[in-house]
Amino acid sequence: MKTYQINENTYELIKDYKNGFDYEAIKERYTEYFEDYDYILGDWSYGKLRLKGFCDKKNSKFKPINDIDKAEEYIKTNGAYDCKYFILKKIYN
Repeated sequence: MKTYQINENTYELIKDYKNGFDYEAIKERYTEYFEDYDYILGDWSYGKLRLKGFCDKKNSKFKPINDIDKAEEYIKTNGAYDCKYFILKKIYN
């Protein structure tokens, strides 16, 4: 289990497609906006890292548009073709 500290939160890297995870790049792009999400998906489209938050159904911020079960669908429809990407899962203490 690979874990990373970003701001005050700890995340586990649960998917790293095509070595898309770049710790320094995510630390630069991360904002407080992502603190309410259970997962962060980062994809590289057109040379830039894009981040999107996703939730478990138990999360009070859950909406169908940010359902973690739809992360793969999100990549296929919104990412560049066969782009590299990663998914981080927030670890709650």
